[in-house]
Amino acid sequence: MTSRISLLPPVEGQAVQGLPDFTHHYAEVNGVRLHYVDGGSGEPVVLLHGWPFTWLEFRATMPLLAAAGYRVIAPDLRGFGFSDKPESGYRKTNVARDVAELVERLGPTPVNLVGQDIGMMVAFALAASRPELVRKAVLGEALIPGYGLEDYMDPARGGYGHFAHHMQVDLATRQTEGREEEFLGPTWDMMSVSKDKSWTRELLATFQAPGGMRGGFQHYGTLLEDIEESRDLLGENKLAMPVLTLNGEHGIPAAQTAGSVARVAEPSRFEQDIVPGSGHTLGEDNPAWYAARLDRFFRG
Repeated sequence: MTSRISLLPPVEGQAVQGLPDFTHHYAEVNGVRLHYVDGGSGEPVVLLHGWPFTWLEFRATMPLLAAAGYRVIAPDLRGFGFSDKPESGYRKTNVARDVAELVERLGPTPVNLVGQDIGMMVAFALAASRPELVRKAVLGEALIPGYGLEDYMDPARGGYGHFAHHMQVDLATRQTEGREEEFLGPTWDMMSVSKDKSWTRELLATFQAPGGMRGGFQHYGTLLEDIEESRDLLGENKLAMPVLTLNGEHGIPAAQTAGSVARVAEPSRFEQDIVPGSGHTLGEDNPAWYAARLDRFFRG
């Protein structure tokens, strides 16, 4: 039986439990109210989470990056966590506008941008559409719509079956609301090799909140549009900044992510690496190696 968890939204400026140097904040951007966590000082690093996660996906990595001399900003993307969950606006180009307005407001720019899973698709859209805002980009554990993702979206041809389910937003929502723990628990177990899943209790509460499941599925509901829009962002051009792809040793095959990103990155400024001992959740499974690799890339 599912256990229901109640979690009050943090207030502006509230210290993050377990991360004393970080605080909760909100910003009105692009017609939505985004929640984000901010801490540290120095060159800014913006972390964009995937599904089914929130900023918490990076909780183990954030203090390590702050200790290395970075200001770390981790938003909940629209539809997730304590950010607004509108009925529309989930095309990756529009979610990228959310993030662009946030980083412009917080300043300074350009930022070092890290995106994973759905956050990787948003990070690409931001780097392609607003290159002046992105100093370096790290893209992990996904493929770019329009540049290979579509090849893995059809389960009838050996693709990932969850795309077919999640893209049917109304159906996926009806099937999972009220059953969030039964659905997400095995998903988190599959995605992470870490034995400590205690942190997912707080994460589960955000998906049990009104609109929590639907908000996440909305990011999948726009993927066909994203495929077309992504191809128009660059045309025949390449990304203007250095790019690093990262995959977990036990995550999706590194060749899938690297093969997709290689189509949009300048070869002379493109690196790829594998996070040892990690599943899909890179910053949770091996935070020390992950943070050190990010630092090396940002300083290089």
